Amino acid sequence: MMEITADNRLKRLLVVGDRVLIKPKGPSERTSSGLYLPPTVQEREQVQSGYIIKVGPGYPIPAAVEDEPWKETEEKVKYMPLQAQEGDLAIYLQRNAIELEYEGEKYVIVPQASILLLERSEDLFD
Repeated sequence: MMEITADNRLKRLLVVGDRVLIKPKGPSERTSSGLYLPPTVQEREQVQSGYIIKVGPGYPIPAAVEDEPWKETEEKVKYMPLQAQEGDLAIYLQRNAIELEYEGEKYVIVPQASILLLERSEDLFD
């Protein structure tokens, strides 16, 4: 059996459906005019940003109807993949986010529809 380490501890998590696991960026402590914000105000902002850690398989697509219904077929679920990819910076709606803590780290799970904007760095993994 493989040992769980810091390098692979998130590999055993499976994100379901059209959901995305995001590591939120630290909120800004100041406004653009220089005022300091308390943590309660920072956490309640409607729009947050963070890095995508894991992505679900996507939207399930209904199976094609066979013209020979008496034949037994193996039901394989097919998915339409999501736009979001691991490593993207996502700007998402906080009200649709589900907060969780895993291995002492804070994460949020959001549906693909709650992501407003993605910033992708093409040379991120090169």
